[in-house]
Amino acid sequence: MEINKKDLLWMYEKMKTSRYFEEQMEKAYLEGKQPVFNIGAGAVPGEMHLSNGQEPAAVGICVHLTDNDTVTAPHRPHHNAIAKGVDLKPMTAEIFGKVTGSGKGKGGHMHLFDLKAKFSCGGIVAAGMPHAVGAALANKKRGTDWVAVAFIGEGAANAGAFHESLNLAALWKLPVIVVVEDNAWGISVAKSASTSVASNDVRGAAYGIPGHSVKNNDPFEMYRVSKLAVDRARKGEGPTIIEIETYRYLGHFQGDPETYRDPEETSGLRAKDPIERVKAHLLDHKLATEKDFDALDKKIFKEVDEAYEFAMNSDLPKPEDALEDVFC
Repeated sequence: MEINKKDLLWMYEKMKTSRYFEEQMEKAYLEGKQPVFNIGAGAVPGEMHLSNGQEPAAVGICVHLTDNDTVTAPHRPHHNAIAKGVDLKPMTAEIFGKVTGSGKGKGGHMHLFDLKAKFSCGGIVAAGMPHAVGAALANKKRGTDWVAVAFIGEGAANAGAFHESLNLAALWKLPVIVVVEDNAWGISVAKSASTSVASNDVRGAAYGIPGHSVKNNDPFEMYRVSKLAVDRARKGEGPTIIEIETYRYLGHFQGDPETYRDPEETSGLRAKDPIERVKAHLLDHKLATEKDFDALDKKIFKEVDEAYEFAMNSDLPKPEDALEDVFC
């Protein structure tokens, strides 16, 4: 399947934005946490899960989505949020715990929410699955062609919420797509030690729905199979599972000593970087020039830097704000 220039440039821009955002977050997060790692210190306290390397999983399907479509994501959500069009300024402020954040600084990076972008995420494994199925049910009842996408990690495919959600979605032919981001590691547990099947796409057969497997973190193949899945959902034909073999360049969380994997693993993965693959494709097919990329990169860096400046210059919540927005 040929990918048009507009979509390729969009994919490059979103992947590059996500990568630069994560690289800046890596620096900001570690401030005040070294030389002895202290998870509660610094400007960004708490855990931090970065998605460097996993960008194709997000852009390959979000390029086919509209503002009306819903996306749910797991605890490693920044690339998903950026691909869905979440506003960078309130997103970054939320991660810094500021009042200008999308959740008034009360949710943090694992609980981002953007009503306009129809995006949410959560830290509980597989918790986004029922939410996406609920959105898909609402879309169907409204008589729209809107779809819902649930991003999950490969470990979440072993959770009950995964199977219960897919069973209902298949039974009612709901417009939902499940994207399994297989980065090979569930925290420090290898996929081969936790999952009885080599690839979770085969589990679609249990529910009578299609499953697709994307190897080698391939953004072009992810684009192709995602279009099939989204078109199927929009036509009312039901759900699809897509599992993409993606790469986690960094640890499960920032500060992870990564004693469970070979240090050479990540260097081998970085040699196949998907952002450079898309850039090379555009250059080789004379769809863009180095000058075009220089201008685009400057735009990306400016937007991300402005989001960080906005977040760092915003106010922290007042102590009494903890009593607001609380369910009784």
